[in-house]
Amino acid sequence: MTPIDRRLVTHFNWSLAGLAFVLFAFGVANLYSASGFRMEEGLTLTSYYRKQLYWGSIGLGGMIASLLFDYRHLRTLAWPFFVATLSALLITLFWGKTIMGAKRWMDLGLFHFQASEFAKISLLILMAKLLSMEHEKLGWKKLFSFGGIGIFPVVLIMKQPDLGSALSLLLLMGGMIIFRGVKGPVLKGLTVAVPALLPLGWFLLHDYQRQRIMGFLNPGGDPFGAGYHIIQSQIAVGSGQLWGRGFLEGTQSQLRFLPEKHTDFALAVFGEEWGFVGCVLLLFLFSAFLLSIVRTTAEAKDGFGSFLAAGIFFYFFWQIFINMGMVLGLMPVVGIPLPFISYGGTSTVVNFCLTGLALNVSMRRFFFKKS
Repeated sequence: MTPIDRRLVTHFNWSLAGLAFVLFAFGVANLYSASGFRMEEGLTLTSYYRKQLYWGSIGLGGMIASLLFDYRHLRTLAWPFFVATLSALLITLFWGKTIMGAKRWMDLGLFHFQASEFAKISLLILMAKLLSMEHEKLGWKKLFSFGGIGIFPVVLIMKQPDLGSALSLLLLMGGMIIFRGVKGPVLKGLTVAVPALLPLGWFLLHDYQRQRIMGFLNPGGDPFGAGYHIIQSQIAVGSGQLWGRGFLEGTQSQLRFLPEKHTDFALAVFGEEWGFVGCVLLLFLFSAFLLSIVRTTAEAKDGFGSFLAAGIFFYFFWQIFINMGMVLGLMPVVGIPLPFISYGGTSTVVNFCLTGLALNVSMRRFFFKKS
């Protein structure tokens, strides 16, 4: 082992990697319970948790691959990766596989590939490259320039339609821009313009998306339709009370009242079985995970690495924030999974790859001076 290799191992962020694996283990155990439903002959299990282990092993390979190169090389790959992702989104839009009315997946035979998940990585890397080249706060010209780049994948994803992923991209891009900083007049203008233009988004939504928002505002108005998800989720979380009903003992999930219990509402299964105490523990683990990425952002030795880590932070933060708010009935249902906890092949691989990139930035923080 060379001196450089030894220093890489010495500076490896074991806490960040460990937290990712602990969260994934919690997710697999939760999916084991979410995969079951009770019948007269006993508990019957589906294969979601097995598939998640399979995708987790691929994700582990992706995380290791994300560690084996100097992250600065991503600068030169930012534009090609972004263009390739746009191409994949276009292919999905015209020739993708339609599931439950949405054309979001490419059928590759052995598995389905969701290009929108990798759009988050490609946009993150490209924004990190562009923002690291700026040495002062952004004015209107730069803001519209960067926003114009990011709007392409957002529009293609909205066409699928996938409101959750499109919203994730917008929030990821917005978080990274705010992290870079904008000039005073721009900030004041955005403070006025964003709330004023937000209602116009209503006319861009599909009918079922509008129904979800109305269901959020008044779940009791359509308890068996638009409000069903939120009502059943709140019942599940509330029935967990302080200590929870116990593993495999959740009635809402095991008796199949709770919809999408292995994906968007996996947290509701966890809350019913482990209660308030379990949810606080899970929130603590996520907070420690995010805090470790924040430290990586502060310690990165160049601007590109710092913006990469910041983008990774915003990617995880917004998904955690929105999913938890959605499950608790504090936000509309938009179809955003909870990282490491919700079932999902492509999203699981992306979660591990982005964790690997954060580890990459962290372990190479001593190689060169900050630019």
